[in-house]
Amino acid sequence: QVQLMESGGGSAQAGGTLRLSCVAYGGTFGDYWMAWFRQTPGQEREGVAIISPSSTATRYADSVKRRFRISRDNDKETLYLEMNSLEPEDTAMYYCAGATSAYGLHTAPLDPAKYNLWGQGTQVTVSS
Repeated sequence: QVQLMESGGGSAQAGGTLRLSCVAYGGTFGDYWMAWFRQTPGQEREGVAIISPSSTATRYADSVKRRFRISRDNDKETLYLEMNSLEPEDTAMYYCAGATSAYGLHTAPLDPAKYNLWGQGTQVTVSS
């Protein structure tokens, strides 16, 4: 059974930087498409960024392009999200997600329904 565990959340000032990590336990991390999602109370889960198993492909939501960077270290079975130029609108619970199948990801890469592995989330709060 695969478990995903996020860390690195916390509070930051607008314009600041935070780096999230997600460690995978069990399974074959290097085979999975991985992504970050975020969610605020009463809102749908929003896809932030996705990365292919070999890190050759990434994609970002328009709201975080040029500010956030997704990366992974398959040897360490760890996914990262570097968040720069943070804005109060980035405040949310951030979730690490994995897809054991690539089916449907090419047409809807940031659709949460395409992911079957989820972490518990880590809170990010950005103040102005």
